[in-house]
Amino acid sequence: QLQLVESGGGSVQAGGSLRLSCVGSKYTYEGNCMAWFRQDPGKEREGVAVMYDGGGWSYYGDSVKGRFTMSLDDAKNTLYLEMNNLKPEDTAMYYCAAGGLRFGGGDYCYTSPDKFNYWGQGAQVTVSS
Repeated sequence: QLQLVESGGGSVQAGGSLRLSCVGSKYTYEGNCMAWFRQDPGKEREGVAVMYDGGGWSYYGDSVKGRFTMSLDDAKNTLYLEMNNLKPEDTAMYYCAAGGLRFGGGDYCYTSPDKFNYWGQGAQVTVSS
């Protein structure tokens, strides 16, 4: 059973930074779609960042563009989400995901959470004003 283990959540003041990590097994991310989602209680899971390891394509939600950066360290089988200039509205539980479906079999990924098969346990990010 493929496991994704997250770390790096915490509490910061507005304007601060955090980095989330998501460690997978060997080949977890190779040639696959991977993503970060976030969810507030009572709300739907929202796509934050999605990327495909093979074609250079990536997607960022409008609310995080220019502030969040997703990256992959193949050697460490680790997915990262660098979050800068954090805002109180970024407060949520953040989940990493892997094994996502490619759109039309090309170099693009679906950005909906129901298209991803493997999930991390979640990391709480709290931003105070």
